[in-house]
This record gives sequence, structure tokens and C-alpha cells, in this order.
Amino acid sequence: MSNRALIAGVGMIPFTKPGESQSYDVMGAEATRLALEDCGLSYQELQQAYAGFVYGDSTSGQQALYRVGITGIPIFNVNNACATGSTALYLARQAVESGAVDVALALGFEQMNPGALGMTYTDRPPIMGKNLEVAAQLQQPDDAPLAAQLFGGAGREYQEKYGIKTETFARISEKARRHAHNNPFAIFRNPLSLEAIMESPHIYGPLTRYQCCPPTCGAAAAIVVSTAYARKRGLSSAVEIVAQVMTTDPDASFDRNSMMSVVGYDMAALAARGVYEASGVGPEEVDVVELHDCFSTNELLTYEALQLTSEGGAERFVEDGDNTYGGQVVTNPSGGLLSKGHPLGATGLAQCYELVHQLRGSADQRQVENARLALQHNLGLGGACVVTLYRSAM
Repeated sequence: MSNRALIAGVGMIPFTKPGESQSYDVMGAEATRLALEDCGLSYQELQQAYAGFVYGDSTSGQQALYRVGITGIPIFNVNNACATGSTALYLARQAVESGAVDVALALGFEQMNPGALGMTYTDRPPIMGKNLEVAAQLQQPDDAPLAAQLFGGAGREYQEKYGIKTETFARISEKARRHAHNNPFAIFRNPLSLEAIMESPHIYGPLTRYQCCPPTCGAAAAIVVSTAYARKRGLSSAVEIVAQVMTTDPDASFDRNSMMSVVGYDMAALAARGVYEASGVGPEEVDVVELHDCFSTNELLTYEALQLTSEGGAERFVEDGDNTYGGQVVTNPSGGLLSKGHPLGATGLAQCYELVHQLRGSADQRQVENARLALQHNLGLGGACVVTLYRSAM
């Protein structure tokens, strides 16, 4: 693939609690309009669209995008668990890089119900079958939500392996709230003390309530263009996708008898290695990261999977403040899933939105000084993981 893919425009709406949002099609249409407005392009210039969502009927993408324009372009509906938004971006980027199109839209939206995620269909084999099979061999089932059992179990395994303090996980949630305070799109913007996080209701393993992401509604979008099209239209604020790798589970996810592997550590590590090799960029060069902190435990594991710190070094990384402003690399300046929210189909594109603004230097009070390289990690159990490296083109 000889064409470089650029993010020319991004759009996002404020995330909200279930029951307080507009319908998915209205949210998706608004995010698309905002992305087009951001780069000064029209809907008529789009040549393909990839619409991501997890909960919805088959052509929900058309329902949303017909509100913006009806032009006959291909609209692909994408569902890839919590990595759906980044999967839509992956496909749009691939279409542009291949030369198939010059302009593609990646859109993600979700209209969620209150409460923890559950099984949608009970008359057929569940997704995450192998994950659940291994988990059942490693830990006793509990009344806690399933995802919390999986990620809480992974955090407990890490804690037992390296002897870290329980409060280390809570410090990640405290940092997330502190960052989200400056994000007008985040669902939870009020700071929380370490004590309040530790004293919130216990969920599973080291997890308390305030260390679990909330069900959320929202939408985000990105316009992906070729370099030739960017030059033609004078899109000077575009951000380059330097490298992007998508993985599914390797054998290691299921044959290591490890809850850390069950929740995607090996998928993430494999994708990160691929990005670093393809780009020639090392983890020490990254300035800002948006990673998939669905639970505080997963953020801690992901530090190591992305090689931001050495194996067993995550606690020191947190305690030294290397995950925030003034440290080694600012992680989740948006507040992450823990505080910004996690509307499944939109999450990956909301991460893209944040990083594009960081690299443009337009992230307001969240701005990471002199940000030039940004890394994104979006994970879905079942499984899919997308890791993307962006570079400022300015």
C-alpha cells in the first residue's frame, strides 16, 4: 500500500447516561456532521462509510447516515465487540491506503441500556466461549457482572504475581477523574479522592465500583483521506496514521492458564509489537496514549502490553506519576473509559478524536505539551484488538 492515510476531520458529541441520550441515529448523524464540518468537506465527497455499533439492527449505519445524505455510496455496518470503533477506522484507513477510495468515513455510535452488559441472545452459544471456558477453570463464578469477574480476576492475578498494593489500581481511577475534569464530553467530570474510590462498593477482586466504566451512550466519527486528496483540498490540519495493527486472540490467550491472557494481554502485546515494527517508532518516543481502561485493572495491564513500562514495573509507573502530565507519557487525557464513558461502538473513535486534537495542539486544558506521536489501544473480548500510531503532520 503506497498511499498514506490521514485523519482530516473528527467529530464527537458529549457522552451521556442511558436514558438521557438521543436515539442512535440522531447521535451518529450529528457526529458525522461535526467531523465533516471539522475538515470543511461535504457528505457528497465521501466515497465509502463504515458504521460501527454493537447493539442495533443490521443496517443501523444507513439509518444514521441517511440523516446526513443519501448518495448511494457503500455503507458497511461493523460489529467487533468493544473494538468496533477502531475496527471501522481500520477498514476506512485500509480502503484509503489501498487506493480504492480517497475519502472514507469511520463512524461509531451506541445507544445502551442501564446496568452491566449481559447476553443478548440466550438460545445460541455465547460469544467469548473460549475466554469463559478458561476463566471457569481458573476462578470460581460470582454474582458480580461477568466483565468485572474477568478483568477483576486478571488484576488479582497480577497483584499476586508482583505483590502490588490494591490501592495502585484505585490510583488509576483517581487519575482518570482528574483528567476528565477538563473534558466537556466526559460523563463523569467531578474529581474523586483515592479514599472515595477505595471505599466505594466492592465488585470483584481488587475492583470497586469507581474502578469500572459506566454504560454510556454517544457517537464519534473520523474522516480518512489520502495525502493527494488532502493536498488537493488544502487540509492542513490532518493527522497521519503512521501504523495500525489489528489482532485477534493468539494461542497464548487460552493456553497459559492466565486471566491476564484471557482478557486480551497477549492480543494487545502482539498488536503493539506490530505497530512498533511497522513504524520504526519505539514506545519511549510516544507522547500521549488513549488506552482501553474499561476497568482500572486493564489500564495497569496495558501499560506493560504496550511496553510503556517493564514487566512488573506498572506499580512504580503509577506511583511515580509517569502516566500523567509531567511524567513519561500522558495516558487517557480524555478521562478514558472510566470517566469519559464507554459507548461500545463509539469508544475507538472517541479515542481517535482525543488524539487528533492532542496532535493538532487543540486539546485546550487537556493539552499534552509538544505532543507529536500518539498511541491508541482499543480492545474487545471475543476477541479483537486494534493499536494505532498517529503522528502530527503539521
